Amino acid sequence: MLPPRFDQAKPFLTLGIVLLAWLLIPTALKRVARTSFFELQAPFETTASYVRDLQDFWSLKTRPKNDLIEAGRDLARLNAAYEVRLQQDSALRNELERLERILKLPTPSGYRAEPARVVKREFSSWWQQLVIRKGSNHGITVGSPVIYAGGVVGRVREVFTYTSVVELISSPGVRIAATAEGDIRPISYQGAVNPSYGPAVGSVEYVPLDVFVTASSPRKLVTSGLGGVFPPNLTVGYITRVEPSSDGLFKSGDVRLDPELSSLNEVTVLVPEVLPPR
Repeated sequence: MLPPRFDQAKPFLTLGIVLLAWLLIPTALKRVARTSFFELQAPFETTASYVRDLQDFWSLKTRPKNDLIEAGRDLARLNAAYEVRLQQDSALRNELERLERILKLPTPSGYRAEPARVVKREFSSWWQQLVIRKGSNHGITVGSPVIYAGGVVGRVREVFTYTSVVELISSPGVRIAATAEGDIRPISYQGAVNPSYGPAVGSVEYVPLDVFVTASSPRKLVTSGLGGVFPPNLTVGYITRVEPSSDGLFKSGDVRLDPELSSLNEVTVLVPEVLPPR
């Protein structure tokens, strides 16, 4: 039997030295190094995002005028419908403020909507996240909720100068206090371990025993507003299956999320802002 050669163990020795050196480095220095590396990458990723937007612009320029006329007509109809809704929303807000003044209720914190383009997507079995094209330069803070037309996208996990990292609701690290639509009892939602390519799902716990769903008749899951992160009544997904948990006091089950989460091009960050006292 030949004796072990030192040159065969050299790569493992080098790896061990690197790992030991990394463990001995102070945490603050690691954080600074990671932030500096991310900030160094940000201009290249942001530039690529702007180039894609420019490509989309010139591809639209090649479309016939009839398509643009039809799109303008449809947009005018949507604008008219939104104008009516804005008037109704303004009337409801005024009535809410009047009742708050009469009852002397505390003013809830508001949100400032900050739209942002998606720079890139990162999906794996352990985390699912987006990088958006706005950061601390637009006042975005860690923990801000992120939404889109279909409901909840996730929350801001990290903020840099010009970009931010958004952890999707399909990621296992995200928990949300939710309720079944039409019910006020809180349910715990959490992201699940999802495949890199495939429909995203989540899970629910502490579902009341009298809630029944099937795959053919799912139940809509919405945010409850508890915890102060997400406003109430935002769509999370659809509960497709529930079964009694091991303790027999509640149910647990699966949640189907919107497939568009993996192909979003633009999202809206709700930046919390403190309203002045009345």
